[in-house]
Amino acid sequence: MSQQQQNTDQQLAQLRDRIDQIDADIARLISQRAECALQVAEVKKANGEDALYYRPEREAQVLRRAMERNGGPLTDEEMARLFREIMSACLALEEPIKVAYLGPEGTFTQQAALKHFGNSAKSRPLAAIDEVFREVEAGAVNYGVVPVENSTEGVINHTLDNFLTSNLQICGEVELRIHHHLMISDITRPEAITRIYSHAQSLAQCRKWLDSHYPNVERVAVASNAEAAKRVKGEWNAAAIAGDMAADLYGLKVLAEKIEDRPDNSTRFLIIGSQAVPPSGDDKTSLMVSMRNEPGALHDLLEPFRRHSIDLTRVETRPSQSGNWTYVFFIDFAGHRDTPSIAEALREVADCASDIKVLGSYPRGVL
Repeated sequence: MSQQQQNTDQQLAQLRDRIDQIDADIARLISQRAECALQVAEVKKANGEDALYYRPEREAQVLRRAMERNGGPLTDEEMARLFREIMSACLALEEPIKVAYLGPEGTFTQQAALKHFGNSAKSRPLAAIDEVFREVEAGAVNYGVVPVENSTEGVINHTLDNFLTSNLQICGEVELRIHHHLMISDITRPEAITRIYSHAQSLAQCRKWLDSHYPNVERVAVASNAEAAKRVKGEWNAAAIAGDMAADLYGLKVLAEKIEDRPDNSTRFLIIGSQAVPPSGDDKTSLMVSMRNEPGALHDLLEPFRRHSIDLTRVETRPSQSGNWTYVFFIDFAGHRDTPSIAEALREVADCASDIKVLGSYPRGVL
């Protein structure tokens, strides 16, 4: 063995010893954190509290600090993901969180649920957005995860419509970068593909790529991308458009990666629950306001926000279910409803509105 090889082997041995020591330190510190989590649960129970083990504002603050302290080489998002899993596992020692999401398994909504709650939460896929709302309202689960808007295709009206009749609060949001892949099964003949399955929104988000690469292939819209992935398992002449989770879950081969037309394609998901969330330091508020259809109504609605320098991030309009030519505005803005200037603006809006309901103030999500 050459001297150079001996030196290389010695350096590698030293680095591996150092890694082993760091791993031991990490394991020890994680165990200490878990012990602290158990002590928190014991204190809450001893004081007879109706304990809220999961605190959205507290977890948001911890994740922000983890990203602020990050000096690389891991990305901020990866550092936050690691801390999320540590917190998820520790929280499960206190009280496992039960989460319902728009299913089936392998959808982007499940991916959003995992990003927000971690793998230690007990998650349950449901077939419809209405069912997610009902399960949370009934107390069968602690929280629900539903999509609300896509950067390419716009708002999901069905989610907004559920807030018209629900008293649930928005407790958080998840911003998820959406990457679509063309995938096939082990029996698919790539040269003989005659149909491509996917959710209607995914087909729309990949329209230009499909026009260029598969202009004459039938595009079949199905209930979810996971359903699309499941269908191609038994069809030799079909492909599916779905995400990484669906490919892994159904054992599919990715034929083409990241075929979405816009590289910044992302979807926003809402976390719904029954609790109001205290300020976290970087929050958003969602509001539902009913207005009569009369001249100047929109101006009267928006003027208090301008006067109090409140940054509106989204305004959507839906027809009221009560009819009478009234409209419902869904408004998102930066800040927490407990902030004095925002509380005053909301009082002014209430003076000119037919009805107003604060859907929730919650920590701002990050990609």
